[in-house]
Amino acid sequence: MFPDFNIRSTPLLILVIQGLIFAVLLLVKYKRKGHISDLFLALILMLTCYSQTCYTIGFMGWYNVFRTTKINYFLFNIGIVLAPLIYLYVKSVTASNFKFRKKDWWHFGLALTFVFYRMSIFIYDALQPGFSETQNGILKISLDEAIVQPIISFIEFPFMLLYLAFTFQLFYNYRKKIKNYFSNTFKLELNWILSFLILFTLLFLYDTIQTIVGTYVIDLNYEQRWWLNLLGALITLYIGTKGYFTDTTKLKKLNFSFSPNVEAIPEHLDNKRKSISNEDIKLVKSLMEHDKVFLNPELNLSDLAEQANMSRAQLSEIINSGFGKNFNDFVNMYRVNAFKAMLKANKHKQLSLLGIAQECGFNSKATFNRVFKKLTNHSPSEYLKSTIN
Repeated sequence: MFPDFNIRSTPLLILVIQGLIFAVLLLVKYKRKGHISDLFLALILMLTCYSQTCYTIGFMGWYNVFRTTKINYFLFNIGIVLAPLIYLYVKSVTASNFKFRKKDWWHFGLALTFVFYRMSIFIYDALQPGFSETQNGILKISLDEAIVQPIISFIEFPFMLLYLAFTFQLFYNYRKKIKNYFSNTFKLELNWILSFLILFTLLFLYDTIQTIVGTYVIDLNYEQRWWLNLLGALITLYIGTKGYFTDTTKLKKLNFSFSPNVEAIPEHLDNKRKSISNEDIKLVKSLMEHDKVFLNPELNLSDLAEQANMSRAQLSEIINSGFGKNFNDFVNMYRVNAFKAMLKANKHKQLSLLGIAQECGFNSKATFNRVFKKLTNHSPSEYLKSTIN
C-alpha cells in the first residue's frame, strides 16, 4: 500500500518538506538580492532533500508497490556534488569579492561526468527489450553495480575529506584575516558557518562508519539505515532555517584586495623593523593615545589608514612589524588599558562593567570578555576584585 505514513516515513516526510520550503525561500532570496551564497545553500538543501526523499518514499512503500521503478538510475553518491558546493558556499560568504567563474565548474567535473554516464546507460538500457518489466537494465547490473558504483564509493570518501579540509582551512584563514582588518570581529566571525561545517562533518563521519560496518562487519538493511537519514533531515532543516535567517553578506561592500601579514611578528625575530620609520610608528601611536580613535567601535584598518594618510598594506605592516601585533590585538590593547584606567577612576560605581567596556570601544559582551581574558589572563570581574583588594 502506498503511501504508508508510519513511524519511519512520517518524520522524514515532514522534515524533507520543510527543508524544500527553505530551499525555495533561498532561491527567491537569491533572485531578489542576487547573493550567490543563497543560491549555493539552496542547492545544498535541494541535494540533501533529494537524497532523503528517495529513502522517504521507500519507507512509504513506493518500491514495494511499484517494483519496476527506475529510481536506481537516479540515485548517486551526493558527496561528489555536495563537497564542492559546501566549499563554494563558504568561499562565497568569506570572500568580499567572490564571483563564480568558468574555472569553478571544474569543481563539478566528477559529478557532471557521472551524471552523463548514468544518463547514457539509462538510455541504452531503456532501448533494450523488456526494460519496462524490470527495475534495473543490463548495463545497470553488469557495469554500474558491478564495477562503477564500487569505484565511485571508494573515491567519494577521500574526495569529501579533502574538500572538507580545504573548507575548514578557508574558514580559519578568514578568521585570521579579519583580525588584521577589524577591531571588533564578533559580528563577522560567522559562528554559524562553523556550526554548518561541523554538522556536515559529523554527518559525513556517520555515513562513513555506517558504510564500513555495512560492507565489512554486518549487512545493514533499509530500516537500520533510517537513523542516518533522520539525522541528515534534521541537519538539513537546521541549516535551512539558520542559513535563511542569518545575514552572511556582511563583507559584500568591503574590499580585501591587499594581503596583510596574517601572523604578528615577534620583535626579536623581526628583520623588517628597520624598514619602518620611527615617524610612522609615532604617528600611529599618536592617533591611538592622543586622538583615541580606538573609542570608535566600528574602527577598521581602512579607517585608521585614511586618518594616518597611509595605504592599508603600509599600516598593516607597521602594526604587524612595528608593534608585533595584528590589528585586532593592537586596537583592543588600547581599549583594555582604557577600561583599566576607568576602573581606577571608580567608574564602575556609576556604570556596569559592560557599560564601561562600551565606553572604551567594545561593541559586544562576548568580544570584551574574550579579549580581556586573552590580554590579562583574568575575567573583567576577577580583575575588578583584584584591584579593589
